[in-house]
Amino acid sequence: MITSTIVLFLIGFIASQQVESFSFCMNSDLLTTRRSVLAKTVGAAGLIGSSIFCRPEVAISAPQIFNTPSGIKYAILKQPKTKTNTPLQGDLVVIEYTGYLANGQIWDSTHSEGKNNVLFFKLGSNVVVEGVNEMISNMSVGQKVQAIIPAKLGFGDKGLCLADGECLIKPDSVLVYDIYLKKSSIPPP
Repeated sequence: MITSTIVLFLIGFIASQQVESFSFCMNSDLLTTRRSVLAKTVGAAGLIGSSIFCRPEVAISAPQIFNTPSGIKYAILKQPKTKTNTPLQGDLVVIEYTGYLANGQIWDSTHSEGKNNVLFFKLGSNVVVEGVNEMISNMSVGQKVQAIIPAKLGFGDKGLCLADGECLIKPDSVLVYDIYLKKSSIPPP
């Protein structure tokens, strides 16, 4: 009972702070009566939610999620400034990427503080996992995406493990990649 009372108090306090900061959306007399305390406490989520509608510039639309036939889900984070080409299998590509586990832990990256590296490879090679190859073949130069790669297109049922059994990426792990396709060119003859 005490815990629920404290929680209700905190929700009411937070709600009153939120409502005061958006007071231009509501009648200020409603905020000053004792009867409104219960309404603010019980309706905290509604009051906070309604404050978003009073300031539409605060609302941000979620990116559209696309699916490939093989099961990769991705969102386009940045479009190229001009119309560009999509690389073909065998083309040389330059990417920046960050690889995450499903829990958000970064396990690999071309860039971090103090580093400005890129990964240069032939599209379709085994330099990257199959899912990254597929994703890049669907991208345009200058485009940035966040892709969720299913385990079968990542490291599969073997994972990425050392000989002693310790795994950097456990078997059947879903991977998340932020990929920026910087350049693409045909290979030399």
